[in-house]
Amino acid sequence: MAVVRGEFTSRFGFLMAATGSAVGLGNIWGFPTNAASNGGGAFLFTYLILTFALAYPALMAELIIGRYARANAVTALKTISRGPKSRLLAIAVGFVGILTVSLILSFYAIVSGWMIAFFFDPLARFLGMDGVAQWLTEDAELRNSIFVTLFMILTVFIISAGVRDGIEKWASRMMPSLIIILILLILYVLTLPGAMDGLRVYLVPDFSRVANPQLLVDAMGQAFFSLSLGVGTMLVYGSYISKQENLPTLGGLVALLDVGIAVLAGMLILPAMYVALASGVEIFDESGGLIAGPGLIVSVLPALFNSMDSVGMFVAMAFFLLMTIAALTSSISMLEVPVAYAIENHGVERRNAAITIGSVITVISLILVFNFNPLFDLVVTYTTEYSQPLLGLFFCIFVAWIWRRDDILQEIKQGCPEAEAGFFWKIWPFYVKFICPLAILAVYFQS
Repeated sequence: MAVVRGEFTSRFGFLMAATGSAVGLGNIWGFPTNAASNGGGAFLFTYLILTFALAYPALMAELIIGRYARANAVTALKTISRGPKSRLLAIAVGFVGILTVSLILSFYAIVSGWMIAFFFDPLARFLGMDGVAQWLTEDAELRNSIFVTLFMILTVFIISAGVRDGIEKWASRMMPSLIIILILLILYVLTLPGAMDGLRVYLVPDFSRVANPQLLVDAMGQAFFSLSLGVGTMLVYGSYISKQENLPTLGGLVALLDVGIAVLAGMLILPAMYVALASGVEIFDESGGLIAGPGLIVSVLPALFNSMDSVGMFVAMAFFLLMTIAALTSSISMLEVPVAYAIENHGVERRNAAITIGSVITVISLILVFNFNPLFDLVVTYTTEYSQPLLGLFFCIFVAWIWRRDDILQEIKQGCPEAEAGFFWKIWPFYVKFICPLAILAVYFQS
């Protein structure tokens, strides 16, 4: 018997889910420092252009494949294949995508667990539980194991409820909450000493650096990978979109929302870092660059919050709630990729699939926790610098070189009858066939 597939019930639900997938922890802490290290406003300018000129076409490739096939990544790529060789390639790309996204989630869950622990830290200090507060902020294997497991339980709980009652329901709640918390934190931080210095570093452009090859590669990488491209998350979400929806418009809105939240994150993180500098907190590493990544979140900003006296508790809790929400909206999209495959190709009931696969990924996370130094960076490098760019390349190859052009156009026209005469159809096929693969290869070889 055919599996009854879920579907997003509203455009708003899809937008919140897809934007939540794109807006993760790396987007919030990585984008601002990336911008500050590459000419401030010059990076923003370049990033905006590349997002809509290159990353948006690649995003559309995944959404169109997904909605056409109404299936997981493995089945969808096989559906648009045209012979035995391309079908074998489809199976390989699909399974490597499932493996890659599972490994990404395994290390992502560790960092996300830190966010939950730091959320409880100010509350413990407020209640006078200093020993508990110290334990929550120490990088210990027991703490990491507990909070990794807790985070994965939350992720499995949401995925188990399905597309409408799980992904759409919770994304529609969490994403508006994320945006509100983000804006409130920005308004508060901008009132503090040093904030304007950070804002200037972030927004004032150094256009002499626009032609810098490193800036172009960094902006291109940020544009591609902040939109969750290459591992099948957007393809699976695309498979849950109604046939009546206008895909070019939906894809454009996802890209616009992702860019908007990334820009807002920069207006929080960079001013907050310079507020920390004004408070005596070190924000530069040994090479003179701004501290980025997990170090920014678990050292620089907590030190700032601790210097704020009583109000620091509320600011810290709001910030780490923001980070936890961002983590969850991304993790549910990652877990849905292997769960969708198990449901559709092996007939596994959704709840059992979510629990089983979630448990396996949790075990992998725990292995990383107890072997952090030799394995963590290795897994991060393999998935994000090697596997993900190549998968993005193969998605472009499938949609531009293997799939029949007429089938693509007919799929787009279902929700956009005038598509053939529109600007999108005149530009997109060329971009996804030539420009996007070259751009992805440029990022790959630079990495």
